[in-house]
Amino acid sequence: MAALVIYVRLHDGRYHGGGDWPPSPARLFQALVAGAGLSGPLEESDKEALRWLQALPAPIIAAPRALQPRRGVLFYMPNNDSDSIGGEPAKMAKIRTATKIFQPYLFDAEIPFVYAWPLAPDPADQQNAEKVCGVAERLYQLGRGIDMAWAWGEMLDDGRLEDFLVAYPGQIYRPSENGSGRMLPKACPGSLESLIFRFQAYRERFFYREEGKTVKVVFRQPPKPRFQLTPYDSPPSRQMYELCDPVEEGVFVPWPLERAHELVVALRDAAVSRLKVSMPARAADIDRVLVGRKPDGTNDCPPQDRVRIIPLSSIGHVHADREIRRVLVETPPGCLLHPNDVQWAFSGLDLIEPDGGEVLATLIRTDDKGFLTHYGAKDDCAYRLWRTVTPVVLPESSRRRRIDPVRKAQEAKAGSERRAEQDRAAAAVSQALRHVQIRQGAKAVRVQREPFEANGRRVEDFAKGTRFEKHRLWHVEIEFFAPVQGPLTIGDGRFLGLGVMAPVVQAGGIYAFTVESGLASAPEPEGLARALRRAVMARVQEQVQGPLPRFFSGHEADGSPARASHSSHLAFAFDPGRARFLVIAPHVLDRRPATHDEMANLAILDCALEGLRELRAGEAGILSLRPAPLIVEHDPLFAASREWITLTRYRVTRHVRAADARQALVSDIQTQLRLREFPDAEVTPTECKGIAGRGLEGVATLKFEVAVAGPVLLGRTRFLGGGIFVGQGTAAS
Repeated sequence: MAALVIYVRLHDGRYHGGGDWPPSPARLFQALVAGAGLSGPLEESDKEALRWLQALPAPIIAAPRALQPRRGVLFYMPNNDSDSIGGEPAKMAKIRTATKIFQPYLFDAEIPFVYAWPLAPDPADQQNAEKVCGVAERLYQLGRGIDMAWAWGEMLDDGRLEDFLVAYPGQIYRPSENGSGRMLPKACPGSLESLIFRFQAYRERFFYREEGKTVKVVFRQPPKPRFQLTPYDSPPSRQMYELCDPVEEGVFVPWPLERAHELVVALRDAAVSRLKVSMPARAADIDRVLVGRKPDGTNDCPPQDRVRIIPLSSIGHVHADREIRRVLVETPPGCLLHPNDVQWAFSGLDLIEPDGGEVLATLIRTDDKGFLTHYGAKDDCAYRLWRTVTPVVLPESSRRRRIDPVRKAQEAKAGSERRAEQDRAAAAVSQALRHVQIRQGAKAVRVQREPFEANGRRVEDFAKGTRFEKHRLWHVEIEFFAPVQGPLTIGDGRFLGLGVMAPVVQAGGIYAFTVESGLASAPEPEGLARALRRAVMARVQEQVQGPLPRFFSGHEADGSPARASHSSHLAFAFDPGRARFLVIAPHVLDRRPATHDEMANLAILDCALEGLRELRAGEAGILSLRPAPLIVEHDPLFAASREWITLTRYRVTRHVRAADARQALVSDIQTQLRLREFPDAEVTPTECKGIAGRGLEGVATLKFEVAVAGPVLLGRTRFLGGGIFVGQGTAAS
């Protein structure tokens, strides 16, 4: 199969078209018609090519990642009341009103928009596609009149198109036949004629009518063009099933994890048989979407349009046995079969023993999808760290070298060979992510044969009864640069129960950024912390609707400061010793687990901090930032230590009655340590003084009986960079 591909570049990296993103296929069709008719009436050959194009199905769209500012630019334009100024152009300013707000989408102008139509191998289609490529070269704008653009087209075979989309540095939008998602208009039969008629009507939209001695100008609205709405990026249809006892109601029948492949194949074949009996005319389509091949053995179904059968083992607790009790059936929006037909095919299936014919379990449909949260399939959650539940099948090129069991000593692998095998496997994992359209990029990949959890299984156990050699199977841990939503299955066995991954819920809550350049010689830590707080709040505001939660702002809904005894919002700090900024979550400050709401807010914070590379800090300068690795076990602000000294000045929270200022400082620090659930410490003040408008401040040393881990942020200004203590040596010292 071939594909017609049209590339469009916008000159300024801005798109002012309102109401649709990405620019819809209808926008492109209008732009092609406008370009073809720029020098006069449309040629008959151009009309023929455009009529052919409008009859094609909706194209695949690739668009650069874009940002739309929250605030637009207000434009003042004259209204239609020119009679009030006698039609004099010099007085036009008197009737200008604020009528339009432009909020353009901003993107990288070097990345083109791409529209791709898969075509059948028909010579007539080839000729018409070449004509459309000629029309595309006359395109001059896309969107509004100020969005200057140019375009070109080419023909690509199906394999080259998929390779291009995999490597495309933007977002891919695919049309959906059996779904509901982002609705975008596309051309349809009659669109070209409606645009021609609209153009003619637009030229005659004003006409004059005599009424007595006056002549009135009458406006007639041109008709709208004819387009058809098509859903893009519809979410897949998901249905959960439980493996239940065929006799006793409500009793699970657990299935061994290492036999996940056998379970999926048995359920798939039973569903195929049921569908072919009820829909014999669609046997080829059934084989395409469920088995992945046609009856003749060839495979022509795109992977993203195939039904996924995902075995879900019991996870979520350290003592979970990890046996399979549930199965998720996922029908993609581009599937040739309707989701209702697929769900019917699996509902009530009997899992029959191959030899004796005994019914082992029955597949019962359930509407309880809460278990999917363990596999990262909750709508509002995404995760950075993922681990395999069933191992990933990687390509033959990444297989391990087989060692003859009777020659283990002679054929033992050296460390360099093992390292090379793991490097090849890690590279293959990155390729497998591209094949499943995961574009966030892997920050780190870890591969091994052993399971990551205590009740898991080694990779060799999963190879029995499959067509995959055990040397191609790997347990994989992936840390992504950006959060990823589930369910996530990767590798060559992803349609056969292998390569199923689950997220590792992390509650780190510590973000570090190193200042690369732009910092003033003697910065004021609290001022820098305030600048960081403003920047983070502004970025979070782009992620949420309405007022910011207390977690980010430190204020209640009525605007008053948060007064809880325990930490309830983020702390922002500047570490002058290492020239870095820190954002620290409240559960880290209080040395406790994160709550459910805090975990949700941390996911928002992850997205908000993504791409933070510059900070405008007033007199301190315009700072260039980069994310900094933070190894808690060795970091002086977090590693366990018995002695801690002040890094940024401590400001007392309450002025208590005491013999002198030093005693008041000691008493306040000890109170703060108890509130943060630190053990008792010997506090030795080394400096203490009152400052007008700020209160009592000082410097002190803390000595604990045992080593304690940081961070140690105390005092009135601990949320804005004050009261930071740094450890003097590790626990071992």
